Amino acid sequence: MSIEDIILDHDRRGISKLRPYLPADFCDNAAALILDHPGTAIIVTGFYILRAHATETDGPPGAVVIGEALASLGYDVVYVTDRFTAPVLRTLLKEEVRLVEFPITDEVSSRSFAVALLEEVDPSVLISIERCGLNSSGSYLNMRGIDFSDYNAMTDFLFIDHPCSIGIGDGGNEIGMGNLASVIPTISTLVKEPSVTTTTSLVISSVSNWGGYGLVAAMSRRKGVNLLPSSEIESQLVKMAVGSGAVDGMSFKAEYKVDGFTLSENGEAITRLHSFLDSEALAP
Repeated sequence: MSIEDIILDHDRRGISKLRPYLPADFCDNAAALILDHPGTAIIVTGFYILRAHATETDGPPGAVVIGEALASLGYDVVYVTDRFTAPVLRTLLKEEVRLVEFPITDEVSSRSFAVALLEEVDPSVLISIERCGLNSSGSYLNMRGIDFSDYNAMTDFLFIDHPCSIGIGDGGNEIGMGNLASVIPTISTLVKEPSVTTTTSLVISSVSNWGGYGLVAAMSRRKGVNLLPSSEIESQLVKMAVGSGAVDGMSFKAEYKVDGFTLSENGEAITRLHSFLDSEALAP
């Protein structure tokens, strides 16, 4: 059993069919890339659910788990999202943590904002988790192929040309899936017009949050210390997200689920990753 096995278990979308096109230890590769670039991390998340007029529960919890792990390792962490996810993410973050609201605007202004933010923050690494990416037509499409570009800031421009970036996704339309843009349309259960925004390394998972947890588990193994939260803390993050306006991405309802998975099912992924790290004899 590997980290990748755990985060790709209970695959309901067929994302695991992309696994042969990635390194077998893709989580470890991503972890190594991050740990080889200490300094400042920008973490981007937030996926708007058009039918619910709200952001989803997948993404923000995983972003916070990654960010807190990096902070414990000495990284400065800056979170980036847009106005629809900012209230949810702010609820999950400690008061002193920086959260940048990327404006939803035209391409020229978006590029300018991205350049200015990169110059100011000078990140050593960029991480995107469950953040929709531009397709080949320059639009943002959800899993049903519906355009919701008016509700999604063009955070892709932060990633273009950056030498150290990680993308985490579960459907094919997220930032980082450009790495496999030619393969994704051949899988019937994934999106037909995938994101073309690439990242240096790609992590796939049945639920994007799980991909974030898998990344933290891989960093834990490399550092020799368990950086994962408990399943109880993970459940609390989901509850807080829902309490601040997030919805389940499958039901479009404000309920304690992530992509249709219950709190106990999400907690199981964390528990199994803890068991994996225990088998590696890591300190809690």
